[in-house]
Parts: sequence; C-alpha cells; structure tokens
Amino acid sequence: MGRHPEVLWAQRSGKVYLTVSLPDAKDISVKCEAEGFFSFSAVGVSGDPFNFTLQFYGNIAPQGCKTKTGLRNILCSIEKEEKGWWKRLLRSEEKPAPYIKVDWNKWCDEDDEESDSNVGSDDDDIVYTGENEDSSGDEGMLYLPDLEKVRGK
Repeated sequence: MGRHPEVLWAQRSGKVYLTVSLPDAKDISVKCEAEGFFSFSAVGVSGDPFNFTLQFYGNIAPQGCKTKTGLRNILCSIEKEEKGWWKRLLRSEEKPAPYIKVDWNKWCDEDDEESDSNVGSDDDDIVYTGENEDSSGDEGMLYLPDLEKVRGK
C-alpha cells in the first residue's frame, strides 16, 4: 500500500485542476476514465510509492486530461464531460480524505470565473500561478519602509 501525497484542487465550469505535491517524483502515471475515475501513482525521491484514486462528482472527458510535471509538484487539468459547477470534488458525500485540500490560489467562485485571469479557460498549457519569468521578484510585494529611516536614526 502506497502513501498519499497532498492533493490540492480547484475547479472552473469546464475543468478541474489538481496539484499533486510530490517533489522529484519519478515513474508518474495518471489515468482518467470517463466515469469520473482518476488514478495517480508515482515513486517519491526516497523510493516510496505514492498513489490514490478519486471518483469525481461528475463524469470527465479522458481526452481532455493534461498533466505537467514540475520539480515540486504535478499539475493535472481534467476536462469535465459537461460544463457546470460541481458542488464538491468527489461523488461520495463523506468528508474527503485529509490529503485532499482546496487550492485557494487557483480557486474562483462561479460569478468570478469570467474575470479570472489566473488560469485560462482555454488552456493548452497549465499555468503555474505566481511564476512569471519576465517579472521582477518584487512585483506584487507589499512595500515596507526601512524602520531605521522612519525612526530617524
């Protein structure tokens, strides 16, 4: 029995986004089935197997499932069979496993979807939020004055 990596999720009307936190993973396998089943397996840096299977709230389009592997995580974009907002991630009404959490960085409400620019609805590539090679590291940072100058020292 493998261990479970942390899984963050968010949704749009047409897609579900999963971020699997597993640094330096090897032998990554992702399987999407039309009935809403999603299976993941990989080997962690220390050789430990990690895996999980989810049954989504609704059906998915297997041909619309895309995966992008980064150094620290695996990003999965899963296309819903029918557009619409799911009231939860999983078909089961039980509380989800503790390793499944909401990805607040990618989350948006139904009413905010049109104005959302964080993750495109028409994406061929999954977007890493907060990482932009063209921007300086200070962009979006809160400016804090030098305390010694403010005190007059």
